[in-house]
Amino acid sequence: MKSSKGRTTLEVGADGVAIITIINPPVNSLSFDVLNSLKDSCEQALGRDDVKAIVVTGAQGKFSGGFDISAFGKIQDKSVTAPKPGFVSLEILSDVLAAGKKPFVAAIDGLALGGGLEVALACHARISTPNAQLGLPELQLGVIPGFGGTQALPRLVGIAKALEMMLTSKPVKGEEALSLCLVDALASPNELVSTARRWALDILERKRPWVITYYKTDKLEPLGEVREMLKFARDQVRKRAPNLKHPLVLIDVIEGGVISGARAGLLKEAEAFQGLVESDTCRSLVHIFFAQRGTTKVPRVTDVGLKPRKIKKVAVLGGGLMGSGIATALILSNYPVILKEVNDMFLQSGIGRVKANLQSRVKKGKMSQEKFEKALSLLKGAVDYENFRDVDMVIEAVIENVSLKQQIFSDLEKFCPSHCILASNTSTIDLDLIGEKTRSQDRIIGAHFFSPAHVMPLLEIVRTQKTSPQVIIDLLDVGKKIKKTPVMVGNCTGFAVNRMFFPYTQAAFLLVERGAAIYQIDRVITKFGMPMGPFRLCDLVGFGVAIATGGQFVLNFPERTYKTMVIPLMQEDKRAGESTRRGFYAYDEKRKASPDPEIKKYIDKAREISGVTIDPKLTKLSDKDIVEMIFFPVVNEACRVLAEGIAVKASDLDISAVMGMGFPPYRVQLWNRQSPAYKANTDLLLAVS
Repeated sequence: MKSSKGRTTLEVGADGVAIITIINPPVNSLSFDVLNSLKDSCEQALGRDDVKAIVVTGAQGKFSGGFDISAFGKIQDKSVTAPKPGFVSLEILSDVLAAGKKPFVAAIDGLALGGGLEVALACHARISTPNAQLGLPELQLGVIPGFGGTQALPRLVGIAKALEMMLTSKPVKGEEALSLCLVDALASPNELVSTARRWALDILERKRPWVITYYKTDKLEPLGEVREMLKFARDQVRKRAPNLKHPLVLIDVIEGGVISGARAGLLKEAEAFQGLVESDTCRSLVHIFFAQRGTTKVPRVTDVGLKPRKIKKVAVLGGGLMGSGIATALILSNYPVILKEVNDMFLQSGIGRVKANLQSRVKKGKMSQEKFEKALSLLKGAVDYENFRDVDMVIEAVIENVSLKQQIFSDLEKFCPSHCILASNTSTIDLDLIGEKTRSQDRIIGAHFFSPAHVMPLLEIVRTQKTSPQVIIDLLDVGKKIKKTPVMVGNCTGFAVNRMFFPYTQAAFLLVERGAAIYQIDRVITKFGMPMGPFRLCDLVGFGVAIATGGQFVLNFPERTYKTMVIPLMQEDKRAGESTRRGFYAYDEKRKASPDPEIKKYIDKAREISGVTIDPKLTKLSDKDIVEMIFFPVVNEACRVLAEGIAVKASDLDISAVMGMGFPPYRVQLWNRQSPAYKANTDLLLAVS
């Protein structure tokens, strides 16, 4: 039963209880080797006369983190042959464990996720530690639970809770699992296996019920209620995730089992799972899963033996929207923070924004009042640099003004200790330019957050040719501790995210000025899966920011920058986006956006000034045409970023697009397939007419 890709062990105690242990570090994932070994161990235990009952557990404090996700890629590229549908759920879990003539009890500690929980669900009872995490998060990977979870979970916790757990992919802890009847008892980690042994013997002696989960019906609501719940769930899925098929497949499979019985449901689940594994959605989401975990691996930085230094105190310069968000993210992760502003009035406004960010979490139930007070106690205000003499890192988050930033970094060099990391949150300005008046280029680095900084998951870490590997290691560690996904990029105008996506809005302006409908573009792009279309995005960030960043791209990439007169004309009428309630949309007092018919006059005037005429072909674009014309220039720019070495690897750009701009992760396969479609120097849009 030994294997380099995981195994199980079988040990029989004096009490006649066999302990089957899943071993596949670090999370005891269920590789094909582990699953085959599990089947062998179960059959061996069932066949031995000295075994009365069986406990299934996992090595090193983890039951199982689930199916080996790397196997998805091997199935998709045909490097391994997928087992026939139902091999695990029917031939192992249902027909060996659940149908076994000896009781099986799962002893759950650490993780019981995905296939790991499904193994436990097949057992006749489950004992858990209070803090163990139990859940079925498969929908995050574009598939449904495929080892019986769609049939077993509803029979233990009811349809409503099962739907919630599977559709949200949120695990529950052991204590809640007990209240839901997902587990039968709790035990401390030290007593977990011994408690499970006793429980197994009690089942054998009929002191406790011998329950085959797949045949339970007492938790299933009446069929009429079930159908109503499933209808409601379908409606919610179509509303929240209209482009995704697999959540609806999940609901269909659950319904099939309720109507036709668990065995029919298990077969339907297995067939559906097999089909979904081959889907573009699954390919994309599995790619993103591994890409996200790979962002912290930077050649010649993370592989040379450096260890992160301890960052004890951080200073943030600027208390505006971005600076206050960065300060919030830091104090939420227990970093003491000094927030500096130019005067007390601005400082109090900045502190007020941080308080509001925290209070919002309290109102949503994400933070207790006690934690609110503790986090806020970590924030101190300042209007000078006197308190900067013992800070380990400074993050500058002031307006995008080169001379101002140069002066700030020159001042920081005088007041901060020599080991202090000097970071800038600039989104477009060259870091070499920012630091050119200092002698500290080796500790200057970009820490580019995305607004709102305490919510958005991406942290773009920007290195120059002179940034030391130690500083990079330190910032990667901080990024991890404040729960961001850090992506290392090189120094250039716009870095990775803004550099890739500057054609996003420019392509939209080019189309509109040549005849495409402005609100159709936003509608189509939102339908495609983006959080908002390019014009709604312009309103959100504000026209001032759009012009400032756009100016950087005009300066650095003049040969492929489209200059529009629409925004300058709107600004003349004091339209500046959502903050002024007038942009490409009109906004009511609750900031709800609605189309504004006045926009037509600005577009007409921009055409007149630029000498652009309407192209009849662009007035009749299909949704597919619009998506391609907006995104292919973005893909082209991503190819340039990679070719120039700004990104370490292509997968980092995928993560940057998904987490920095909200590109739908389930579409990444489409994005990657189109990457070589056009030569880097070909502008698709200009070729259209």
